[in-house]
Amino acid sequence: MVRAALRIVGFELKGLAAIAAWIVRRRHGVPDGATTLAYGKEQSFMMGLMAFAMAVETVVVDLLLAALDVPGWLRYGVLIADLYGLLYVLMVVAACATRPHVVTADELRIRYGVYLDLRVPRELVTAVRTGRTYHQGGMITVDEGRLTVAVSSQTNVTVELAEPVTVVRPLGRRAEVTSVRFFAQHPEAAAAALREGVTTG
Repeated sequence: MVRAALRIVGFELKGLAAIAAWIVRRRHGVPDGATTLAYGKEQSFMMGLMAFAMAVETVVVDLLLAALDVPGWLRYGVLIADLYGLLYVLMVVAACATRPHVVTADELRIRYGVYLDLRVPRELVTAVRTGRTYHQGGMITVDEGRLTVAVSSQTNVTVELAEPVTVVRPLGRRAEVTSVRFFAQHPEAAAAALREGVTTG
């Protein structure tokens, strides 16, 4: 429980840092010559709607509480909680924008904001396929040796591996996977970058 709480605090701090990086247009963990695979645009409309709804709710609830003459501590507590919700949405958007998937000569780095960071050695990649798949589970799931990193409940690139790699899930649980599904804004470009140097057998 303590370890999970510490990871959550770490996510919050990294999220705040991502907002700062987003403002100055810097990306995290992208070396020179790397191919970046963006994925955040697919969820930007939904995130925008969510932020708008939360902003309206914040104003309406605060006015209602003021009209009902509720105690100040309660009103400000609710206001802080609502503002934190808006900040959280901004952190997710900023983190996904500044932490894209990355392909280098040595590795494939699969990420989802500050919550997932999986490094896969390129020599383990045996096959790459594209094709949109819809998922009912959460954003980051592991099932029968397959890691799914979905955006708006979708993936469109599948990578098969020659041997298992260890993935650390958001709250610290570990799992071995031999297949990874993830979402990229340009799946064919992602597949082309990954197929360079792929060996089979």
